[in-house]
Amino acid sequence: MNWLVSLIDYGIVGVLVVLSILVVTLATERILFFRHIDLNDYPSRHLLELRLSKNMSIIGTVAGNTPYVGLLGTVLGIMMTFHAIGTSAHMETGAIMTGLALALKATAIGLAVAILSVTLYNLLARRAKNILLQWDIRHEKQLH
Repeated sequence: MNWLVSLIDYGIVGVLVVLSILVVTLATERILFFRHIDLNDYPSRHLLELRLSKNMSIIGTVAGNTPYVGLLGTVLGIMMTFHAIGTSAHMETGAIMTGLALALKATAIGLAVAILSVTLYNLLARRAKNILLQWDIRHEKQLH
């Protein structure tokens, strides 16, 4: 069952760390893009909207799925602990608690990544909406 410990520690937690790095990288790219956008470069609102929404679905997908990845780690950790209890004639409390702590670590990291991702997604989506509204206002003035 040592492979299961490694799977949780390096597999599940590793995936969550990679996903958090991906979200921070994509969000940083979007923030920099939003900061330097020139509305005059976009004659079409649809083109602007396409540019603003780039990679947003990835951030949203990570936000929606990382709690489940963490939950998978929790289920595997609890399975590992129950297996160890079932196959051992004598089990120390410390060993049981270590297995459960490992399981809960995966959930905690999954929730942390999800909270970060949801927050970044919402902030970016709101900023994109504001930029689109600015485009609308600017082009409404030009029509009158």
